[in-house]
Amino acid sequence: MSFPLAVRRVLTGGGAAAAVIVALAVPAAAHVTVNPKTAEPGGYGAFDVRVPNEEADADTTKVQLYLPTDHPIASVSVQPTPGWSIDVTKGRLPQPIKTDDGEVTEAVTEITWSGGKITPGQFQQFGVSLGPLPTDTNTLYFKALQTYTDKSGKDSVVRWIEMPNGGAEPEHPAPSITLAKEATPQTAAESDGGSGTATTLGVIGLIAGLLGLAAGAAAFVRSGRSTSA
Repeated sequence: MSFPLAVRRVLTGGGAAAAVIVALAVPAAAHVTVNPKTAEPGGYGAFDVRVPNEEADADTTKVQLYLPTDHPIASVSVQPTPGWSIDVTKGRLPQPIKTDDGEVTEAVTEITWSGGKITPGQFQQFGVSLGPLPTDTNTLYFKALQTYTDKSGKDSVVRWIEMPNGGAEPEHPAPSITLAKEATPQTAAESDGGSGTATTLGVIGLIAGLLGLAAGAAAFVRSGRSTSA
């Protein structure tokens, strides 16, 4: 079918726009995160370590979370996760933490979840309680290691340990919590970047509109030919 020049321009422009819109709609790669992403300094809070499986042919079989030793947390407790074993490691602190109960000379430095399985396309949340949160920093970073096991039994490790450098987000950023006074708790959608859902729906609507425009143009051409005949 051959379209008039004006119609071809509309369809070509619409197709290009649709391609750009679809590209923008593709979600960013999921990362290991600690949620909610904001908390109040000096307070206590319950957090979820969210671990997605980004591989197509391997299972996540172990997760290691390293707590910051430069801003140690005196009280750490772990929520049981069905199907997973939990190993908590404590270490001596470079400098004691002063608390209402006296000085704390050692604290949890690592939490390891193992024995379970996160299959491709799924994610798992591991609950932890932390506090009191530091008051001498604006951001708390937790490095994490994610171990994958493929069908042959071979292990590979993804290291979520990269710190921001003022430019684009690192490929494997370390999970973090922003500490701010009167921090507003985030919903699950906000914590995951829930605005992406609304954006995706808007994109789908725009693409549908472009397809409708193309169909209308085709019908217009057919109608013109029928009239000429």
